[in-house]
Amino acid sequence: MSTTTVRAALALGAALLAAAACAQVPQVRFVPFASGLRQATTITHAGDGSGRLFVTLQGGQVRVIRNGQLQAQPFLDLSALTRAGGERGLLGLAFDPRFGQNRRFYVHYTDRNGDTVLARYAATADLSRGDPQSARVLFTAEQPYANHNGGQLAFGPDGFLYLGLGDGGSGGDPINAGQRLDTPLGKLLRFDVSGEAARPAAGNPFLNRSGANPYIWAYGLRNPWRFSFDRVTGDLIIADVGQNALEELNRQPRRSRGGENYGWKIREGDRCFEPPAGCRTQGLTEPVLVYGRNEGQSITGGYVYRGNAIPTLKGQYVFGDFGTGTVWAARPTGNRWTKTTLGRVENPSTFGEDEAGELYVAEYGSGRILRLGR
Repeated sequence: MSTTTVRAALALGAALLAAAACAQVPQVRFVPFASGLRQATTITHAGDGSGRLFVTLQGGQVRVIRNGQLQAQPFLDLSALTRAGGERGLLGLAFDPRFGQNRRFYVHYTDRNGDTVLARYAATADLSRGDPQSARVLFTAEQPYANHNGGQLAFGPDGFLYLGLGDGGSGGDPINAGQRLDTPLGKLLRFDVSGEAARPAAGNPFLNRSGANPYIWAYGLRNPWRFSFDRVTGDLIIADVGQNALEELNRQPRRSRGGENYGWKIREGDRCFEPPAGCRTQGLTEPVLVYGRNEGQSITGGYVYRGNAIPTLKGQYVFGDFGTGTVWAARPTGNRWTKTTLGRVENPSTFGEDEAGELYVAEYGSGRILRLGR
C-alpha cells in the first residue's frame, strides 16, 4: 500500500470516528410544558398510574399538573408551617411506593425556626388531595445557619426513604458536620417508614456504633441539593454543591452497603480543602465528575434518562447548573464521567421524571416547567 493510500485511509478513519462521535451527541429541545410555578423545588410523580406531575414550591404549596394543565387547587398547602426564603422552605416530596394502596407521601421542609422537618401525610380516599390533618412529624434536625439545608427526598430500590441534608450552613463547614458521625448534617440519611414511626433502616452502617447517628447512610457531603436513583440499575447519583472551586457528582452503586465518605470538608471535589494541601485521601470515595467555577456555580442534580422520546439520550445522566443555566448529559468513561452540553435554561432548580421516565426541568425565576424532547 502506498504512503498516499495509507494517509487517505487514516484520514477516512478519523473522519468516520469524528462523525460517530458527533452522532452520539443527543439533540435535545426544552419544550414549554407548564407555567406559573415560580421557585419550584421538586418535580415528581406518584406512581399511581394517574399521569400527574407534582411540583413543590419553596413557599409551601404542592401543585399538580394533569394532562399538561396546572390544576387550580393545590394538592397540599404548608405555607403556614414554613418561612421560605434563601435556601429554606418546602424542599422535598416523595410518594410511598405503595401510594395507590396506603395513600402515604412524605415532605421535607424547614419550619418557621429554620429547622429541618420530615413529615408524613395521607391523601384523601380518591387520591386527589393531601389531607392537612393527617400530618405526622417523623424526624427533625436543628439547623445552625440559614443555608445548606439539602432538600431531596426519594425512595430507593430497597424500599427505604432517603433524605439529603447539608452541612448546616455558613461557609467552610465551621462545625465540621460533614466528617462528624454524631450529627445528621452533611449526610445522606436512610429511614424505614413502613410502620407508624420512622426507624433507622436495617443495615444502616453506623446503626450500632456508639455516639453515631443511626440514620446515617453516607457522609462527607456539603449540600446534596438533589440526588436520584437510576430506575434501571438502582445506582444512586448525588450532586453535591461546592464551596468556591468545584461542583461534584458522586455515584454509589446499587450493591453498596453504605458508609461512603464523600470527602467534605477534607476535600472539595477532588482537591484538598482543609488542609489546602497534603490532605488524606485514604477512605474517601472519589467523585465521578467535577467541574470548576469557569463552567458553573451551583450544581443541580438530575436523573439518568430512561424514557423513549430521545433515544440518543438513553442511559445518560442529565443535570444542570443553577448559576449558568447549562444543562449537560454525562456518561461513564472509565472511572470518571464525561459531560456534553445539551443547552441552557434559566436557573434550573430541579429536574424530575414522570411515570414513563421522561424528564422535566424547572426554571426557578420564570416559573416554567420544560419537558426534554427532540
